[in-house]
Amino acid sequence: MQHLDDSTRTELEAAAFRRLLRHLDEHKEVQNIELMILADFCRNCLSKWLVAAAEERGETLDYEAAREYVYGMPYSEWKSLYQAEATPEQQAAFEARQAAKQEKGQ
Repeated sequence: MQHLDDSTRTELEAAAFRRLLRHLDEHKEVQNIELMILADFCRNCLSKWLVAAAEERGETLDYEAAREYVYGMPYSEWKSLYQAEATPEQQAAFEARQAAKQEKGQ
């Protein structure tokens, strides 16, 4: 990608991000806790990263507005429609991942 100019690279990155959001939207059955266990990020993380990116550029982006963009609807609506309660196994796996991160100093 180094051979691409900044504008083209930014456009490709933005298109890939939009595709990631569509993919997550098409797979609402994938729970945030599963993403956190496997990949150490979730839809909420993406929302926070958008807010941080806006702040880095001197822009203001409300976290709830960012979540609505990522989830494709208000978070409260998505949560009531699609979010399942974490199972004890999922919670234990998440806690183990968090503990391992702390051991590594992350």
